[in-house]
Amino acid sequence: MKTTDNTILITGGGSGIGFEMAKLFSKNNTVIITGRNENRLKEAASQLENTHYIVCDITKEKDINSLAENIETQFPNLNVLINNAGRAIVHDLTEKEGNAHDKALDEITTNYLSTIRITEKLLPVLSTKREAAVVNVSSVAALVPSHMLSTYSASKAALHSYTQSLRHFLKDSSVKIFEVMPPLVNTEFSKEIGGEKGIHPSVVAQDLFHALTENKFEVHVGDTAAIYQLSLSSPKEAFNVMNN
Repeated sequence: MKTTDNTILITGGGSGIGFEMAKLFSKNNTVIITGRNENRLKEAASQLENTHYIVCDITKEKDINSLAENIETQFPNLNVLINNAGRAIVHDLTEKEGNAHDKALDEITTNYLSTIRITEKLLPVLSTKREAAVVNVSSVAALVPSHMLSTYSASKAALHSYTQSLRHFLKDSSVKIFEVMPPLVNTEFSKEIGGEKGIHPSVVAQDLFHALTENKFEVHVGDTAAIYQLSLSSPKEAFNVMNN
């Protein structure tokens, strides 16, 4: 997969992992970042080369429909979609009146269902390109769940399963399907779960860059590689490590 002269859409591109991806790819590509906060998007885009922004709440169907229309008219050369936007809520499943259902619905909608919707809307555009890609940013928790992020973990496991199926459906097409699985990353997103102990988000961006050049479709960033291997040899031990 080429890493220059692409037109790349990054959801949740105004901060964290998405911003670092935009920063890296904007040097030699056209980048479009999306998010709900226009001020944040405007500030992010002003710091980067070749970067545009579109305000979009990916959990809302009308916003995704509008985004797809904008892409078709303003950025018809789009050939890379990076589904990065996410939602994680720390909670105890046994907490009385903890509202686990609504928290799970929020996470499932953002992390999984919205990815399906936006990918389906933009696949017709991507499929016309000689070389194209969809990148889904999941998590180490897709492989081994974290008990304090139980419904988040479930949403990322669903995304992992969906990504594998999508890759199979498109195996004979021009659209390559990548999945990036970061461990704990030091971002505002992960502050509640001790993100300051995590890796810098630029590491995730760099690993994606190398994966694209090598056509490495499942990217285990940092400690995710060790957790993945442990999950194969000893699932119980892998769970204990994740939940220690």
